[in-house]
Formats: sequence, C-alpha cells, structure tokens
Amino acid sequence: MASNETKDGSPKPKKQLLLNAFVMNCPGHLSPGQWRNPKNGTANYNKLSFWTSLAQTLDKAGFHCMFIADVLGGYDVYKGPANVDPTLSSGAQFPVNDPLYLVPAMAAVTKNLTFGITASTTYDAPYALARRFSTVDHLAEGRVAWNIVTSYLESAARNFGLDTQVEHDERYRIAEEYMEVVYKTAVAYSDPKLWEGSWRDDAAPRDTETGQFAVPGRVREINHKGKYFNVPGPHICEPSPQRTPFLFQAGTSKAGTDFGARHGEAIFLGGQTPQKVQESVDSLRKTAKEKFGRDPRHMKMIAGITIIVDGTDEKAFKKRDELLTYGDREGALALFGGWTGIDLSTYSDDEDFKFAGLPAVQSMVKCWADTVPGSEGLKWNKARIADFLLLGGTMPKIVGSAKTVADELERWVDEGDVDGFNLAHITNPGSFEDMIEFLLPELESRGLFTATVEKEGATTRERFLGQSRLLDDHTGSQYKWRKD
Repeated sequence: MASNETKDGSPKPKKQLLLNAFVMNCPGHLSPGQWRNPKNGTANYNKLSFWTSLAQTLDKAGFHCMFIADVLGGYDVYKGPANVDPTLSSGAQFPVNDPLYLVPAMAAVTKNLTFGITASTTYDAPYALARRFSTVDHLAEGRVAWNIVTSYLESAARNFGLDTQVEHDERYRIAEEYMEVVYKTAVAYSDPKLWEGSWRDDAAPRDTETGQFAVPGRVREINHKGKYFNVPGPHICEPSPQRTPFLFQAGTSKAGTDFGARHGEAIFLGGQTPQKVQESVDSLRKTAKEKFGRDPRHMKMIAGITIIVDGTDEKAFKKRDELLTYGDREGALALFGGWTGIDLSTYSDDEDFKFAGLPAVQSMVKCWADTVPGSEGLKWNKARIADFLLLGGTMPKIVGSAKTVADELERWVDEGDVDGFNLAHITNPGSFEDMIEFLLPELESRGLFTATVEKEGATTRERFLGQSRLLDDHTGSQYKWRKD
C-alpha cells in the first residue's frame, strides 16, 4: 500500500473515491462468453427488470454512477472483413441495444444513482441529441451524464452511409463544432446555443395568472451556421435541471486530450499501471489550465479497473479460475480486432506479438507482459492475448481479498492521481455484489468511501462537482442566458 504520509511526515488527506459501475446494454461487455455462466444474468440484458434491479442494488450501496458504454457497429475485423460471426456465440458487444432508453425506468426506482450514457458526435445530429438528453435529464431529475465519443468502428461508418470512417482528427473537429451547437456561443456568429443559450433562465414560469407557460422573448433561435452543421433552433425542450448534462469524455490522443481538457468534467482513462495513467492525468490537467483557463481539479479523473474480490486472496483466485472456464477466446479476439483494427487470424498461432512487426500491438502486448503476474518469459501469442482479454478486456485486473484490492486502489490514487474508478463487471449479478459485500466496507473503514449522500436526489454534476450548472470556468458556462 502507498504511504499514508507526505514527505514531511504529515498525514495525507483522504480522497473520497468516485465509484462507477461500468456496464453495457448487451449480453457480453468486456468478458466474452460469461453470458452462459449460470451465476450470470446478462442474457437478460433486454429485460427492463434486469436493469431496474441492478440500479437499485447500486443505489443502495452508494455507487455514484452507472456508466453505460455503447458502440454503433459490430466488431467485424477478426476473420473479416465485415464478419460478425465470431461475436455471436460469445455475445461480445453484439447484439447491443441503445442505452439511453434505460434511464427513465432506472431513475424511477432509485434516489441517488446517476447515469452516464455514451452517444456519438459523428453520427448523432446535435439538434436531436440535445432534445433526447434534455428529455431524459427532465425525467431523471438531473441524474444523467453524456459520455461524449467520436466513434471508431468501420462497421458503424458503413451503416451510417459512409465508405470508411471520418479521419480521426477530423472527427474531433466535427465534435468541437457539435459542442458549439449544443451549448455554447460560436464567437464568429455571437449566437446562442441549445442547452445554455436558447432559453433564458426564467423563460418558463408556468404562470397561471397571466396564462403564460413560457414567455415570448425569452426563447430565441440559435441560428448556427457552421462548416458541419446548420441549426436555426430554438431548442425544442425547456431547460432541464442541469441544462447541459454532466460531461464525461475519454481519449488521450493529442486531439482527444485537447477536447477533453476543454469540455470534459470527468475523464475516463485506460492504462495498465498508475504511472502510465498519471502521464495522461498530468497532460489533461496541464492542458485544461494553460490552454483553456480551467481549474485542473474541476475535471475528475476516472480509471478503468476490473476487480475480482472475495474473503481471502485464495478464494478470489479460485473464483477467477472458475470464471475463466466460461470465457470465449474467439469472442476475445473479435473484441481485440474491433479495438485495434487488426485481424489476428491472419497470423500463426505461435507468433510472439512482443516481437511482431506491428508497433501498436507490440507496445500493447509488452505493457501486458510487464504487468501481468506470472507471465515473465512467456510467449504472448494469440492464445495468451485471448486469455488476458477473457476477463475485463484490456483493463488492468486486481484479484484478491478486500485488503489486497483496497491497497491497490489506494496505490492508483496516490501514484496515478485519479479521483475514482469505472469498475467493470465479469458477471452481473455477481461482480458488483462481491464489491458491495467485501470491498466497500474496507474502503469505508479507510475513509475512502461512504454510502451516505450529502443531498438526496442530487444531480450528476452536484454529486461529482458540487453544483447543478456548468462551473464558471467551463468553456460552455460563459454563454448562459441568465435572468436579467
């Protein structure tokens, strides 16, 4: 465990961890094949009761957010091209349903759990997306967040009428204008935007005496005319509790870092070690401060982790070994193909990818080889890559007792400067219940977590940052249409 003291010997202040449950509206998120595990229920992903039950479990335990991933196409690179067959048996993120429709029902049966929903700036029209999120923010009473993605699958591009993906940095240029449309003023046009500028704060008084539900003159068109979007407006929804939903973002390329540092209120980070994650954290915080004038602590840094926990280390490793028996290697390699764009079926079974002529894969595999216990000197061929991905995908894995896991999480906080974790499940139910039974009491005893909320029914932004509206140093805040 990392030291509890600073260099001068004084106690370190305890950081209250933000804990998100990381899920997907499909039979197999990051652990392909587990749908057939008799202890697992994700084959019922298309039943509303599955989701309301999970939401109630997480809400009662004090989780901050249910973070729901999404994709807009199948993982069809492995044994491809355009072949989703390897994903079908394992349910590897295929089929997958829209996550946003789950939120109103889950919000209705919970009090404090918030919901982070993935949606794309490349394929969703901004006017329509703004309407959907405003609607759900109303129905969830402010407990919704938008995980902003630009999308990355060739299969999605084809299904939206393109021959191939929009180039990476161009996707981020589109996303920048997209954000102008949904919440901020484009300086070149000095026009209001949908969430923050189309309706004045006092535009909808519901005044029965005057007979005015909304007041003429307090709702205006946005008249956005840009390179990618022409949206006259006005926003068709009245302001929701947060107006702009709380904003998650993930992406550590140069374009992704700039975008996240400007817009993100919570950043989802990947990396096998806290030191590697800290590099991204430092870059994001520095960019936010120096380039966009934001308080770097107004971005919450959330690392992805897969946890297998039990009463003892021995029991946890025994549980891991049992879970592995349900894993589907073909599904794992299909996920790898989707994430990297590389079809490993074209390589021999014995090829060691630590030395293969694929720089991206070589770098990834070397990182795994350096961090996975017991893999020293072993060949990282297709079978070993698949085995690594079977439980929790590319996420780092922590296996052990509550003390072992909590020690490691504290190390990530101390050395990686993260504020919390996206906790992936392997089985559902199962994984989250184990965390609730074993891990959360240990974190509470260390002063790192509490299931008690400061305010019942707080909005997502209140739970993460302390207020419902965009903070004053956020790029979208200056364009609020305030009451005179």
